[in-house]
Amino acid sequence: MNKEQFKGNWNQFKGEIKKKWGKFTDDELLQIEGDYDKFEGKAQELYGDKKEEITQWLDSLEAKNRKAC
Repeated sequence: MNKEQFKGNWNQFKGEIKKKWGKFTDDELLQIEGDYDKFEGKAQELYGDKKEEITQWLDSLEAKNRKAC
């Protein structure tokens, strides 16, 4: 997923992120606000060993979203 896709689908993704990756707080999601670099940094901080898993999960979520359109 590229940065523009992430930003464009942020409102859909943030709810899914919170459900799947519960360590993200509402405040952190507000600070990220669609910025992929901030998201990656926070994912690294919270889930260092699972960062790659999170980005793969987001890619699959974006692919599902694209098929639905």
